[in-house]
Amino acid sequence: MKNPYLKMGTGIYMSYLLLGMVNIILASNMGFLTEQMHVDRTDISLLISVIGIGHLLTVNISGKLSDRYGRKPLILVAAVLYVVFLVGMPLTNSFSIAIGLAFIAGTCNSLLDSGSYPALNEAFPKRAGSATVLIKAFVSIGAILLPMMIALFIAKGLFFGYAFFVPAALFLGVAFIVLKSAFPKNKEDEYDHYLVDYSAVKVQFSIKPKFMKEGAALILFGFTSISLSMIVQTWMPTYAIEVLGYGEIEAVSLISFFSAGGLLSVILLTVFLNRWIKPVTAMIIYPFMAAVFLVLFLTNSTQGLTAFLIFFLGLFMSGIFQLAMTVMVELFPENKGTSVAYVSAAASVAFMVIPYGTGLLREYVNITSVFVFDFALALVSILLATYIFIKYKKIKVVH
Repeated sequence: MKNPYLKMGTGIYMSYLLLGMVNIILASNMGFLTEQMHVDRTDISLLISVIGIGHLLTVNISGKLSDRYGRKPLILVAAVLYVVFLVGMPLTNSFSIAIGLAFIAGTCNSLLDSGSYPALNEAFPKRAGSATVLIKAFVSIGAILLPMMIALFIAKGLFFGYAFFVPAALFLGVAFIVLKSAFPKNKEDEYDHYLVDYSAVKVQFSIKPKFMKEGAALILFGFTSISLSMIVQTWMPTYAIEVLGYGEIEAVSLISFFSAGGLLSVILLTVFLNRWIKPVTAMIIYPFMAAVFLVLFLTNSTQGLTAFLIFFLGLFMSGIFQLAMTVMVELFPENKGTSVAYVSAAASVAFMVIPYGTGLLREYVNITSVFVFDFALALVSILLATYIFIKYKKIKVVH
């Protein structure tokens, strides 16, 4: 029987493709926005931080709203508010209004996460791991498409705001798709009438998971997993220039290898999760391999191997956060939206503190120390994942 939630899945994945654009849209248009608002580039960086602040301050509330009112309303509101952000930002010349719009974008991120992750888990319970990890693939695709779009508009001499307006129009389409889609009920044993029997996928525990232990470990893992890839994406070009002797254009292009590895990672996880490997097992393997390739990267002194090593860093650093989301929902199914919100909040904290903290490392120590710190985070991730794995086995999750 055809799954009645395929249209819902389409709307959610399209949302995350567009989110991949939103995540880099301010940084990618920094020069245009500084001229538009008559501010400095540092001020535009502040707008990016405000998005993270908005996400952090609203994620807990959105999680509770998701569990109380359902997933669909949150995703709809997020899509509509993203339109407000995307249309308003290139048209305003007021920095104060831009701060408000950035906060709205952070709120949208909270609403989208709190509605989408639980909805996918409930709609595709037998492939929940693959369904949630696939989100990362669409975010990566969006991040690849936006620079191409911006380059096209620049070549044609068009207003930079079109790079905002196109995603805005697509978000309206997403809202229409979601509005017309069937969603599972968000309460236990109240699945949508389209699917009759879900008895085979109910979760049972021999020992009830403790949120202050397993949940806290997953939240911390969410922080470290996001930080791993953020550090590489932020500081890779600088490291390549200062340590490996790359030119600026070649150094920036190395991020493409990281993104390519990330896309392959998501494809592999989508295929193999729950068929040959459980998400809780992959949570150990991925940071372990990331640590291995970080050591190889730090000991590499030639340009020849750099792209190869960065590809594998992307392969083993991408999708880890979605694994944490999947296991969190699996261990705490009674309040999926709230559980996801806590992990998402950890990611927001990472987005705010990691760029600043690693910037201090680079300024007062050196750029190599930033990647040594990334290696330390990989080790912490391995320890957290091992703890979660041991507890998971004792809890004996049964579907």
